[in-house]
Parts: sequence; structure tokens; C-alpha cells
Amino acid sequence: MVKNKTNLIGIFITILVGSYFYVNFCSECGKVKKEIDVPTLNVIPYPFAFSDEDFAYSVNENFNFNVSSSAILMPVSKGLQDGIMELKTYLSNNPGRTINITGYHKADEDNLSAFPNLGLARSNAVKNYFVSQGIPSKKINSIGRRMDELVAKGSIYQGPLSYSFEKRVVDIDESLETLSQKIKDDIMVLHFNTAETSITLTHEQRQQFAAISRYLDKVEKAKILVVGHTDDTGLKARNLKIGQNRADFAKAYLVENGISESRIKVISKGFEEPIAGNATKEGKAKNRRTTITIN
Repeated sequence: MVKNKTNLIGIFITILVGSYFYVNFCSECGKVKKEIDVPTLNVIPYPFAFSDEDFAYSVNENFNFNVSSSAILMPVSKGLQDGIMELKTYLSNNPGRTINITGYHKADEDNLSAFPNLGLARSNAVKNYFVSQGIPSKKINSIGRRMDELVAKGSIYQGPLSYSFEKRVVDIDESLETLSQKIKDDIMVLHFNTAETSITLTHEQRQQFAAISRYLDKVEKAKILVVGHTDDTGLKARNLKIGQNRADFAKAYLVENGISESRIKVISKGFEEPIAGNATKEGKAKNRRTTITIN
């Protein structure tokens, strides 16, 4: 009888010891593992942040864009709005400072904007938003850079922008005069039919557009002059209308790419200012043009 009790106690102790080691040290022996869900943090690669001496602002939000797009996704968050208002006050109180907006893009994105790259188009879109909130465009510098490390969340790039302050260049008037002369000497020329619904710019034309856009940012009274031209086929009145239609089409394209409508002057010259002879098809094609420059 005593022996049986002893055996039972031994079995009981063995079960207890075995259970202890099973629960605490066996990682794969049927132990129920609790799956831990780690939340994916909505981290913006480049938050809406800037600092300069005794001023700083930062929020883990930014302007967002669809892949291959330069249009800001709305609405803009309250954190961005608050930061823009603080930035506006700081720039107003510090006339020797400007803000740089650097927009990023990837090489495999389709650039349908008028700018040389989508990074510059995105920074320009944000610049225009700043201007709509009361920050003068002359206090803003738009920059575009390629960054193939960008990763989209679905079809959206979250915050492909960064910001920094810069001291205003002392000889800015001289550099703007040089830029003005370059734009006037190298007039942007478009050739297209009025039935077309889009314009595809060459690399050179995109560079010309970027120069015009920058000049408008720094010279508040400057305007763009868009002139429609035709060949000499038909009556004068009809050609003036055709030239006007072409110029209006170009104006709509400029507005679509961030140029304020109030800063664009549109006229038609019809066939009055040919740049080639109208005796050949080639000459006529050259004369059917729309020119874009600053006024």
C-alpha cells in the first residue's frame, strides 16, 4: 500500500516537472503562439519640417501626390495649414530669408507637366499653394531633384518634398535681368493644330517654361505674352481668329501648369508677322505658330 502511494506521488511530481519545462522552455512543441499585430506606421519620408536659427516647425505630414502627377492631393491637413501660417509670419518678419521647396521624382514616372521634371512640377505646385495662402512667390524657390529611392504607398507618394531656408542673394536684380534677356532672346515657340487637346513639349521647351515660371515668381509685375500666328491662307479676319484660338489654347495649357490666368496676355497677329516664306508648305508650317515670352 505504501509502495503504491509512493509511486503515485512520483508520477504526480513527474507530471508537474514535465509541464513546467514544456510550458517555459519548449518553443515548438505544440505551444500556442500569440500572433502580435505590429501596426504599419504612416511615416512620411520627408515631413513638413523646416528650421532656421530660433524658428522651427515640424509635423509628420506633408503634401501628397499620385504617381506620375504634379497635382496636390486634397484636402491639405490642419498640421500643414498651421505650419504655413507660421512660415508666412516668419518670412514676413525676416526679409532676408527665402524658403526652398525641393520636390522629388523617380526616373520611371511619366512627366506630363510643362516642367523639365516632375520634382520641379511638384515643388511649383506647393509654391502656388503657399502663394494662395499669402506667402509672396518672390520669397519661394522651387527646386526639382530625382530620387529613385522613393517608395509609393499604393499609387501615392507621401511627402516627396523637403524644405530649407536660404539667405536672399544680394545681386538678385542682376541675375533676373540676365534671365529676362535670355527669355526674350530665346522665345518659346509651339506648333500645333487647334483641334489638339494636349501639348507635348520638347526638353528645350520645358527648360524655357521653367525659366519663364521662375521669372514670374521673382518679378511680381511681369506677365507672359502669348501671340498666335498663322500662314497667309484665307482672309485677314479669319486668320486673326485662328491665331487667337491657338493663343487661347496655349494660355489654357499654361494655366493648367500653374501660371495664374491674370498674368497671361493673349493676342493674335494672324499672318502679319511671318518668319518664313508662305510660298512653300514648309514655310507655311513654320508660320503657323504660337510664341510665348515675357512682357
